[in-house]
Amino acid sequence: MTAGQEVRGGFRAGLPVIDTHIGFREPGKNEYDFITRQTKDRESKEKFSFPAEYMFKGVPQDLPTDDPVEVTLREMDRHGITVGMVSVAGESGRRAVKQHPQRFVPQGSAVDPNDIMGTLRRMEAEFEEFGIRSVSSFAAGTFPQVALNAPQMYPIYAKCVELDIPIFACAGIPGPRLKAAVQHVELIDDVMFDFPELVFVTRHGCEPWQDLAVKLMLKWPNLYYSTSAFAPKHYPQAIIDYANTRGADKIIYAGYFPAGLSLERIANEMPDVPFRDEVWPKFLSENARRVLKLEG
Repeated sequence: MTAGQEVRGGFRAGLPVIDTHIGFREPGKNEYDFITRQTKDRESKEKFSFPAEYMFKGVPQDLPTDDPVEVTLREMDRHGITVGMVSVAGESGRRAVKQHPQRFVPQGSAVDPNDIMGTLRRMEAEFEEFGIRSVSSFAAGTFPQVALNAPQMYPIYAKCVELDIPIFACAGIPGPRLKAAVQHVELIDDVMFDFPELVFVTRHGCEPWQDLAVKLMLKWPNLYYSTSAFAPKHYPQAIIDYANTRGADKIIYAGYFPAGLSLERIANEMPDVPFRDEVWPKFLSENARRVLKLEG
């Protein structure tokens, strides 16, 4: 049996899977307004329903919105997703983690370094109410933009260390047509130097600086990479090679349902990813379980 055949069964019904980037399709809500208002090109403002639409094929559309939590749960069950990490910023996320605590892990609202004290108070409140296991950052989407290593981010990193939770941060060229300099992977080096206790997980690929991401993961013990927003056939070769050699404990599975990818597409393409057999359980769940401090 090949490694591909093993994971075809494992992703669906064998190996447990923790999806560190999953969510809900909320009724009557445009979750991308905060991005669209910053773009300047006509397509982004007038044509795209999804700011990175030009990059993605088969974005889940026409999903029922009468009960977003049940829709996501059904998709998870269909594809063997054991646990999903979801933001508690929205009503569905808050309801999901309260009604289905065994299936959903709470992630705090996206941090806003333009409102430092508001973000710190919100992190504390969500930690106390929901027991959040992480927070997220989208530097290119902040308005005005704030770089990953900017002074405004440092109190937020310090609070992550204090609460003992990781930050999942977008790094690399953003899909939406926004400026990218604030997400250059080299900025992470400053952050890890100043916060060696911080657990930092990159999101959305780190391209075109994926080789630099690997170099930094070799350097910094608490730096990780998640595969969010990338269909498996597009996983960067540098990341696959790293996982198969020295980085088996550093690469974490993440999808992008329903924002940009269907779980069906991910499940269909996953068997062709050439991870070694011993990498799969770490990639699909064990690394996330350790980073998020989930019970076995």
